[in-house]
Amino acid sequence: MSTRLKNKEENLLNILTSLAKESLNGIPIIVEGKKDVTALRELGVTGIIITIKTKGKSFLDVISEIQQTNISEVILFLDFDKRGKEATKCLQQNLEHLKIRYNLTFWHKLSTLTSKEVQYIESLPVYLCNLHKRITIKRQ
Repeated sequence: MSTRLKNKEENLLNILTSLAKESLNGIPIIVEGKKDVTALRELGVTGIIITIKTKGKSFLDVISEIQQTNISEVILFLDFDKRGKEATKCLQQNLEHLKIRYNLTFWHKLSTLTSKEVQYIESLPVYLCNLHKRITIKRQ
């Protein structure tokens, strides 16, 4: 069995478990679209998830929606591709202006752990499943 793969799986599950706990504590998670919401729900996240690319919302609509919830903190969990990184940076700037804290810890940890293997949040369930299969095959 590959210890490296097993450690990666455990670390990934720990990150996702911590993300789900923060969400349960009332901290909204901001993602790009509906598929990201579906993926996080599949991975056990049950709290508030706000999308930035659905229902024809503009970026300003999303900022307004966040501001109207009267929350003091959000978790930014957008994709790791160029567009996701640009949207994350733009959200950071707008949230700073509104004095709303943003948490990038989960995003950074996941990005570091999966390096270039995961580009999109929506692909996390499949990635985790494939990782588990690779571990199981190596055990045999």
